[in-house]
Amino acid sequence: MKDVLMHTYARLPVTFTRGEGSWLYDQAGRKYLDGLSGIAVCALGHAHPAVTRAVCEQAGKLVHTSNLYGIEQQQVLGERLTTLAGMDRVFFANSGAEANEAAIKLARLWGHRKGIDNPVIVVMENSFHGRTMATLTATGNRKVQAGFEPLVHGFARVPYGDLEALQTAARNLKDIVAVLVEPVQGEGGVHIPPDDYLPGIRALCDEQGWLMMLDEIQTGMGRTGRPFAFQRYELIPDVITLAKALGNGVPIGACLARGDAAELFGPGSHGSTFGGNPLACAAALAVLEVMEKERLWERAASLGERMLTGFRERLGSLEGVVDIRGQGLMIGIELERSCGELVNRALEQGLLINVTAERVLRLLPPLVLNDEEAEHLTKGVSALVEHFLAEE
Repeated sequence: MKDVLMHTYARLPVTFTRGEGSWLYDQAGRKYLDGLSGIAVCALGHAHPAVTRAVCEQAGKLVHTSNLYGIEQQQVLGERLTTLAGMDRVFFANSGAEANEAAIKLARLWGHRKGIDNPVIVVMENSFHGRTMATLTATGNRKVQAGFEPLVHGFARVPYGDLEALQTAARNLKDIVAVLVEPVQGEGGVHIPPDDYLPGIRALCDEQGWLMMLDEIQTGMGRTGRPFAFQRYELIPDVITLAKALGNGVPIGACLARGDAAELFGPGSHGSTFGGNPLACAAALAVLEVMEKERLWERAASLGERMLTGFRERLGSLEGVVDIRGQGLMIGIELERSCGELVNRALEQGLLINVTAERVLRLLPPLVLNDEEAEHLTKGVSALVEHFLAEE
């Protein structure tokens, strides 16, 4: 077959033809335990009957009309999401990057309404917010920015998890209007901030009149043991961005806002042809219904803790293991040396994993993972790491 795809991915040598629950099957019928869930997307696993039913039924009625007209499913989904998150309004997009673009535009509008001609958004080192030009600039990874200069103006960067650095920025930088931060850094290596970090950002934003904007694209929808990661703390952000698990594989993103931030957009100030169409919203409503009915975030919290304990007992004392950390079913095992080759080794063993930040083995399994599958994944990954570290 002719190779016609742009080389934007170093794809693994496997093609899947179907999935069921936490398992994927390739063209030869071999099965793989999915420890990545489409990069935190398929939280309900593959071919979940509720999502399948919702998509099929909606496709047989109406797929798309555009946002020039009312969309009942969008209104219902918006009400469910804003209630769950404590927000006032929502804009629906097609991806996490688009949701973050909406947040960035809200921040700039916020600044201009306050008379700031060149508003600045503070972002973090090692962050990841997307690959559009603005979200690429906000991302704290020089490798993904290289070759795409000039980048977008209006961003200032500080170390992640360092509240003092943010306070220094407040004293020294003019025209800051917002802080954009991940509650847990995913692509950056599953970094979990100190307990006082997000509450400290909330207090500083209140003091300075900034918007607190949380990128919950990877952490949201139950991944870290709460519906949203910020709910671990006594705070509410001004803006939240969502995508990934919201549609369980059907593309949909959302930017939620509350208070004055929720009233910044008006007709013509932002939009999306496909965003929040009936099909995507039907899928997301099915996801929400299952998650709430089965309290899957509670499952993620308990199962994630069990898996972390298993990894720490087996790998924690090994030379070459730097750290084992996680929240819910978002787990990172950091090694002393680059370990990208573990992805292919795991594939050979029928396990799907990921390595990010070169040295962090990352697991993002479906929230529907059962106990036996969780044990299989924990033991299989532990064995891979043990053998890898035993090599000279």
